[in-house]
Amino acid sequence: MAGGRPPRRQPTGGPGSRTGWKVGAGLAAVVVLVGICVAGALSGDDDAAVAPPTVTERDDTVPLLRRAATAQGICYGWVLQADVEVVSAGSNLGDGVGVEGDPRCPRWVRVVADVTYVPESSESNDYAYVTVEGSADLDPGRLLAVDSGLERFGLTEDAFLDDPGWAVTRAAVSLPLLLAEAGAAAPVPVATAGSADPPPLPAAGNDLWRDRWGYLLAAGGMLLVTVLLLTVGLVQRRRERAGAAPRARVGAASGRTPEDR
Repeated sequence: MAGGRPPRRQPTGGPGSRTGWKVGAGLAAVVVLVGICVAGALSGDDDAAVAPPTVTERDDTVPLLRRAATAQGICYGWVLQADVEVVSAGSNLGDGVGVEGDPRCPRWVRVVADVTYVPESSESNDYAYVTVEGSADLDPGRLLAVDSGLERFGLTEDAFLDDPGWAVTRAAVSLPLLLAEAGAAAPVPVATAGSADPPPLPAAGNDLWRDRWGYLLAAGGMLLVTVLLLTVGLVQRRRERAGAAPRARVGAASGRTPEDR
């Protein structure tokens, strides 16, 4: 016969295409998992709420303020706000009872803390604005001295950001001492019973790595797997292409006949 048997065609769905499909599917799964991890890490505290004082902190603060108010004739209170919205308020009159405008408190002093947390994606920083306010009969200069004295008790901006509820009640019970030092009130008599040491300040900062290290570690692991899958896929494709070329030449040679020479 003049014509030889035609060479056998390679199937279109060979090992190379199957390997490429598996690598592509694996990469797609890794990309989805990495996206989930990163989204969880970045959105963990975007809606962080300002924590009010605990029940124990409020219950411990009110009696101390009541004792100071009785000794000095001045009402003391606190107001905690989250971006102007009141989160907690209280005074020597009780939890949830303010001093400003109350007829029982012609003279009053209160600490007002406004704490704002911004999203992690924002370029701005969290901030706390703390002021000491008082009735009209009190000298504004002495109130300013009281405001400045809060830092002596560790009541800095970081303290209000880390634990706003604890900080605002601690600031409230510091007002009688600071007001007496400023010369605006008589000192409060020292209690005979020993008082417990104040609790330590909480750990400072809202560090992204500390709070979300699990998310970020998982994302790093997924990226490493992606690199490994790419490397393995490229090596396998190169080997398959290198082996396919000799087989094609052998198949072409076996299909030739003496008449074709």
